[in-house]
Amino acid sequence: MGPIGLIIILVLVLLTILLSFVTVQQGTIAITTIFGKFSRILRPGLNLKIPFIEKVFKKISVQNRSSELGFQAVTIDQANVNFTAMLLYSVINSDEETIKNVAFKFVDERNFMQALVRSVEGSVRAFVATKKQSEVLILRRDIVEAVKEQLDQTLEQWGYHLIDLQLNDITFDEEVMRSMAKVVASNNLKSAAENEGQALLITRTKAAEAEGNFIKISAQAEKDASQLKGEGIALFRQEVAKGMAGAAREMQDANLDSSLILFSMWTEAVKNFAQEGKGNVIFLDGSVEGMQKTMKDMMALNQINQNSITKK
Repeated sequence: MGPIGLIIILVLVLLTILLSFVTVQQGTIAITTIFGKFSRILRPGLNLKIPFIEKVFKKISVQNRSSELGFQAVTIDQANVNFTAMLLYSVINSDEETIKNVAFKFVDERNFMQALVRSVEGSVRAFVATKKQSEVLILRRDIVEAVKEQLDQTLEQWGYHLIDLQLNDITFDEEVMRSMAKVVASNNLKSAAENEGQALLITRTKAAEAEGNFIKISAQAEKDASQLKGEGIALFRQEVAKGMAGAAREMQDANLDSSLILFSMWTEAVKNFAQEGKGNVIFLDGSVEGMQKTMKDMMALNQINQNSITKK
């Protein structure tokens, strides 16, 4: 064997050795086939394979993967809803059967993504089609749970599972948004009017209660004042009557005419009118007949007071 043959043999040996080693990155699992048939899976790190016969068919990432998508759905009341969503998914595990499903269920990654996206869109549309436009915005979590419940079994057969579905934006057509804005504005005006009415009712009610309490307190105070005034006048009259009766008895004991007391009271009253008057006009009968008539009336009143004191 010449030098050329030796070199060829060395090259073939070296090539065989090189083709016997396969490096698999962390977070990735490799699938090998022999003559097109599944052979085994290779774990991360340095692996050996049969050169020229065993081939690496595909390398599959077992890390979490994400994808953004946008689509439209129609509610039961015929409103178009635009969704912008983010899918977070991954391979279920690194078991051999799971990896085989991931590797051989779809022709390539593009076909898998198309099936996954269409499945998510179909589940969301089926859910939204049973709801009204006013309910969609508050059912974000319910939509996610419904989609995961419907897709979990299907994705498991493909070797994947849906970790999370985030509905980032939920919007309506421009015309629908304008009508919803008008509804919100009208509801706000209605609430404001109701609140204003309630506030006015409370204010007027409190004012009426305050006025009623004021009237009640004023009436009670006036009643108490009138009662006290009447009691004061009655006590004053009693004291005057007692004083007049005492003076009359003293004058009788002194053999004096008791009518002098009445005459003195009359003159004191006239004097009082003159000193304390504030410009008011008081007409008094200054004739002798008038004075005699007044004296008789006062003596009769004095006699009545004496009789009442005697009875007591």
